[in-house]
Amino acid sequence: METLRTERLLLRPWTLDDTDFVFGLYSLWSVQQHIGLHPRVMTDRAEAIAVIKRWQGMEHPIHAIRAVTDADTGEIFGNLLLKSIPASSALTPLEPSGDTEIGWHFHPNAWHQGYATEAAAAVLAEGWKTGLDRVVAVTTPSNRPSQRVCLRIGMTHQGRTDQYYNSVSELFVAFAPEA
Repeated sequence: METLRTERLLLRPWTLDDTDFVFGLYSLWSVQQHIGLHPRVMTDRAEAIAVIKRWQGMEHPIHAIRAVTDADTGEIFGNLLLKSIPASSALTPLEPSGDTEIGWHFHPNAWHQGYATEAAAAVLAEGWKTGLDRVVAVTTPSNRPSQRVCLRIGMTHQGRTDQYYNSVSELFVAFAPEA
């Protein structure tokens, strides 16, 4: 996975040294309330270790889950993902849809700073350079802040969908710019 740099941010691979941050982030209801069909907070540090190991094990030429950090201080603000999104299905576990999803999870201390928009725009631009032609984002209907980020990075709202994650979500789509 390539590390990306923006004006203020460094987007880098996660390491086990980041376990306390990941545990702290995903143990907050304010973060978890919009994630998954049945949101729940992390309750054990071992869950954070397992998540980081799963992120580190992603082997894909474009998809990655990156830590979003301050480019100067290294302070971690959150998570930026570009990954396969599972299709809704009666089967468990969910099967890949063939689509690529962009998403983000940031600590409340980093909200309202423009970090999600800056990081997501950089990852989307990188995705276009590496050959993606379409990227989707899904949010819970109540997650207005993430919906605003989608619009700021040039995604178009397509309405509600139930085609991913076995849930009803707001769907946003972006297409690679014409060369």
